[in-house]
Amino acid sequence: MEHLIFAGAIVFIITLVMIKGLLDDKKAQKKVINKLRTQYGAPVDREYKADELERSIAMYYKKHVQEHQIDDITWNDLNMDELYRRMNYSHSMAGDEYLYYRLRTPVRSEEELEEFEERVLFFARHEKERVKLQHSLIRLGRMSKYSLYEYLDYLDTLGKRSSLKYYISILLIVASVILMFYSVSTGVVALLIVLSRNMINYYKEQKEVEPYITSFRYISRLLEAASVIAAQPIDIISGEREELKAAYDSMGSFRHGSFIVFSGLAAGGVSLSSNPLDIILDYIRMIFYLDLIKFNRMLETVRGHIAEIDKIVTVIGKIETAISVGEYREFLKGEYCIPEFVDRKEQTQEADLVQNKAQTGEKSFSHILEAKQIYHPLLNEPVKNDIKVSRGVLLTGSNASGKSTFLRAVAINAILAQTVHTCAASYYKADMFLVYSSMSLKDDLMSGDSYYMAEVKSIRRILNEVKEAGKNKEQVLCFVDEVLRGTNTVERIAASTQILKALARNNSLCFAATHDLELTKLLEDIYDNYHFEEEMAKDDIHFPYKIEKGPAVSKNAIALLKMLGYDKDIVNNAETMAERFTKSGQWI
Repeated sequence: MEHLIFAGAIVFIITLVMIKGLLDDKKAQKKVINKLRTQYGAPVDREYKADELERSIAMYYKKHVQEHQIDDITWNDLNMDELYRRMNYSHSMAGDEYLYYRLRTPVRSEEELEEFEERVLFFARHEKERVKLQHSLIRLGRMSKYSLYEYLDYLDTLGKRSSLKYYISILLIVASVILMFYSVSTGVVALLIVLSRNMINYYKEQKEVEPYITSFRYISRLLEAASVIAAQPIDIISGEREELKAAYDSMGSFRHGSFIVFSGLAAGGVSLSSNPLDIILDYIRMIFYLDLIKFNRMLETVRGHIAEIDKIVTVIGKIETAISVGEYREFLKGEYCIPEFVDRKEQTQEADLVQNKAQTGEKSFSHILEAKQIYHPLLNEPVKNDIKVSRGVLLTGSNASGKSTFLRAVAINAILAQTVHTCAASYYKADMFLVYSSMSLKDDLMSGDSYYMAEVKSIRRILNEVKEAGKNKEQVLCFVDEVLRGTNTVERIAASTQILKALARNNSLCFAATHDLELTKLLEDIYDNYHFEEEMAKDDIHFPYKIEKGPAVSKNAIALLKMLGYDKDIVNNAETMAERFTKSGQWI
């Protein structure tokens, strides 16, 4: 009787622990769901590891390279890593990697952008469906260190794995047991030898495959997420749901019995569980190689279904990117617009031909780029500007007046328009562009390139892209900050003039900033002049950061020296030299 009472007490305690566990889990899930609802559009609160973006998050992009993606120079010029961090509301590896890929892969199809817009709007307006999907994406989560694609790349290093030796080891165990019926002592010795050999070999091989089990666990979670999303009755993603279901069904051999592998030992042979039954199961695995046999089958399935795994990552990534963009728009609090794009066929019929003097006798249609209240999305208190151009723009103005920030604002919004269909402006209309920049260059010590050489190579790549794009009837939008600043004045002005003329081709719209006012005259027939100016006070200088038509007329470099307390002799002598050169063209 006492034994029954004791057993009943144990069962009661275990039941209470299980109930508490279920209640705690339910409470935690409720907390997660409540946060998804109440924190929608709040600033992203996530810390990234030092090299996380370029190492793991960029892997999907690196595996899906195509023509005319945003190149590294342009990406770094515009500090797109920081913008990515600002707008990444993803909860899974698939969402992280696909959003990064999307921002580096401008779309040149309005139909594709409109389809993307429908999904963004749906998830922004349907909280219930959005939260369900986000909850499943949280369960999917991320891998701890590397991208799944890095693991998939290394599958070949395992070579062709056969389970034949494992089956032979199992037969030896059976043979040893049978031998006991004829000679107990001989059978026992044989069994101990076989078991010892099996366990030693098991630890060796388990250590070899353990890193790959990490990726298999994530693939298993991917399949689970695919199954959950495919089961959601959301018509807007009906096509994606079908794709996920097909990919999920194709990997049945991977899923069935996978618990044998995932509930096994950790690296080093340490049990993952203190449950006696799990420990017993661990020994059974070691003796009969059950998890290694199953691992080999899973490995074969994964190797044969790389395309299906990639499809699941792509589809889930697309869905989560649409959710992220909707949440980013909420973060912008209405300070954004949906871009419009020029109908080239309509323009061909209606627009007047204009002479492009960058090329003798050649004519083209006007470019179109118009934006109202456009601003830089990374600034906390940005100054908004309007711009409407049909040909190149030459920006002048003093240092810190806002030229570079404006160039970046236009470039970033051109990319956002064709990637996430969202612009930091009240209105944006333009052609579909290929976007390139040459703005924040440095000396390349590794290759031995000076600043000037790095600048020359950077601009040459844009000229090459303009030439190639022209063959394919593509439009290039390029941004150059301080053309050839790494060389002397005379050669800089001469070379800059010719380069900017070449960048004013039929299929190219160029925004360039310069301190060389001579260029405003030399290029006034093919570039519109705009400038930023400053407001000087007695002991202070103020920059309104508002773009104005025409070339810059104010000069403040020497005045700044005076304002900052430089020696009077330095300031006065500098003013005298500048005045002499202005009048006579001579320094001495």
